[in-house]
Amino acid sequence: MAITPEDVRRVAQLARLRLTDEELATMQEQLSRILVHIQLLQAIDVSGVPPTAQATEITNSFRADETRPSLPRDEVLMNAADTQDGLFRVPAVFEE
Repeated sequence: MAITPEDVRRVAQLARLRLTDEELATMQEQLSRILVHIQLLQAIDVSGVPPTAQATEITNSFRADETRPSLPRDEVLMNAADTQDGLFRVPAVFEE
């Protein structure tokens, strides 16, 4: 399936891309080749293949949820740009 320069321009416009004429020609060729590959994939009979969300088995690895000491507050705040009363001080996000 060949894609036209107008198709490429439309896709570029939707993606907010400004393409030169050279880039337009390159994209036209590349997108056309992608569509050819998709057509080849669509021709494959997958009627006997069950749908799957993951091709490999996934197992969760959990660690024990154990209480442990955290970093000392002074050490955590040591490199902070600004602190107040032992807390990080950051610029206001919302107006009062």
